[in-house]
Amino acid sequence: VKSFVDTLWVIDCAILVFIMQAGFMCMETGLSRHKNSINVALKNAADFGLAVVIFWLFGFGLMFGKSFNGYFGTDLFFFKTSQAEYMTYFVFQAMFVATAATIVSGAVAERMKLWSFLLFAVFMTGAIYPLQGSWSWGGGWLSDAGFIDFAGSGIVHMCGAAAALAGVLLLGPRNGKYGPNGEINPIQGSNMPLATLGMFILWFGWFGFNGGSELKLSNVDEANAVAQVFVNTNMAAAGGLISALLLARVMFGKADLTMALNGALAGLVSIT
Repeated sequence: VKSFVDTLWVIDCAILVFIMQAGFMCMETGLSRHKNSINVALKNAADFGLAVVIFWLFGFGLMFGKSFNGYFGTDLFFFKTSQAEYMTYFVFQAMFVATAATIVSGAVAERMKLWSFLLFAVFMTGAIYPLQGSWSWGGGWLSDAGFIDFAGSGIVHMCGAAAALAGVLLLGPRNGKYGPNGEINPIQGSNMPLATLGMFILWFGWFGFNGGSELKLSNVDEANAVAQVFVNTNMAAAGGLISALLLARVMFGKADLTMALNGALAGLVSIT
């Protein structure tokens, strides 16, 4: 019974993390200009499908297979098992790898062609993410050194952010972002209510992202730990949103919706 409760909990959390993909799509398209919104939405849909397939083919094996000197896994390719808990864990982790790819999608929105991005997504989900993930969650050399990442602050978010930073350094700013003399031209999102909805969907899904990382919910101590994760996650998002609102008031003299949305996400990323 204990293992079934834990398996059910991880399944439920994997569904919540999947819902985050809708949040990313809403937020990224809402913050993009109307002419690019379809391209941004398509990238979000395509990178999710690609991430799941590539992770099943060899990403999961590289990350969680039998480790070669603590650097990468050597089996579990074309992942298949009859054990419910292992299948559930695969689905949960597949949602994480898709999140890492989608982080990059948002960063390169309006400045990268679809097929170029999908080619990168294959490399991201099939090599970059699983290799660095194997060093810690896969029992590799970082894990042996004592490194702990509870819910992916480094393995998912920092990995995605580093790839995103490399992408924007290569691609440069969006067309129209800067004037001829270097002045900044603010780019207004095409649908701010949709972006706000995306933020709330992400906030909702993040309870599964962080709560599911406990992986267990079948005794009192585990339930208390998950409840504490929920409290911390909620407070971090709210604190990030309020902090960004106050910072915008000081910097710009008024509240700024985009700052508030990103403030909430910053709190959620930080608390992982």
